[in-house]
Amino acid sequence: MRHPWRAVLGFGVTALLIWWVFRGTDVPEVWAEIQGANFWLLGLAVAIATSNYVLRSIRWGYLLHPIQSGTSFRSRFAAVNIGFMATNLLPARAGELVRPYALSRMEPVSMSGAFGSLVVERFLDALTILALVFVALSAPGFPDQAVVSGVSLEVWIRGVMVVLGGVLLFMVLLLLFPKPLVSFAEKVVGIFPGRISRFLLDVLEAFLDGLGVFQRPALLLRAGLWSLAIWVVQSLAFWVAFFAFGIDVSFDVALFVNGMVALAVAAPAAPGFVGTFHAGVVAGLGVYAAPPAAALGLAFGLHLGGFIPVTIIGVYYAWKLGISFGDVKGGEPRIDGAAAEASD
Repeated sequence: MRHPWRAVLGFGVTALLIWWVFRGTDVPEVWAEIQGANFWLLGLAVAIATSNYVLRSIRWGYLLHPIQSGTSFRSRFAAVNIGFMATNLLPARAGELVRPYALSRMEPVSMSGAFGSLVVERFLDALTILALVFVALSAPGFPDQAVVSGVSLEVWIRGVMVVLGGVLLFMVLLLLFPKPLVSFAEKVVGIFPGRISRFLLDVLEAFLDGLGVFQRPALLLRAGLWSLAIWVVQSLAFWVAFFAFGIDVSFDVALFVNGMVALAVAAPAAPGFVGTFHAGVVAGLGVYAAPPAAALGLAFGLHLGGFIPVTIIGVYYAWKLGISFGDVKGGEPRIDGAAAEASD
């Protein structure tokens, strides 16, 4: 591993968050909550969450269209599952690079082009999640003066809005003034070795191509609607899981908890979002004063249940494509080199 500090940071964050979610909690009580869960409902929640990889694969086709039209659903579905499998099993969020690499093995799409489309995808995800969180905040049952981890929820939301606003401004500037910004980027990435700087510039250029979806209203509308479907379905999975653990709440609570989890898993962590996922669930349900043991039991049950299907599917497709852990454990330059060879 070329950058071991990433793995060290991730495992450190996971250890800290695992301590945080268990502090003041009786472990046998958490285990009792897991044993007493309705496993039929939990299985349904896992099935709903797993179906989201189908929706993600459909949406990705619209985001890839400005770069390469006509990619097959099967290729996109395989790449999506391989990417999440890699994120579950490898450190440093390797799936973010494995997913575009896998697609480049099956379709005439460069790795940098596929990676650029994922940057646009993340922005759409963030906008959609924020919109759904605002729906939850507007619900009559939302607690007054809500606090998350000792910080006012209003402060958290303002922070997220500042970040999203900055990203949106950057995208607008890229659309309006692409050449000056690319020239500036060429100077900045010049400090890196030639192979890495070339890859970064390729990603930037592909990202500019991916931004073409914002200039095509029909494509943008479809991608936006699929984004909405993805996160509503994910919230539905949480809602069903709530009932599996005896947490009887309205759907808006699921929208809020889903948003908290999405924010939490953006932080560095050990493979598979261990710790960050659990902290997001506990913090989100804590706003609604849900029993801590039930919230933590739900977090472990849904996390493990969701971990297994996509990992198995991803391993299967990786095996079919001949992708091994050795292809990705060396880091970004190695993946880029493999992708370049695959496209020759």
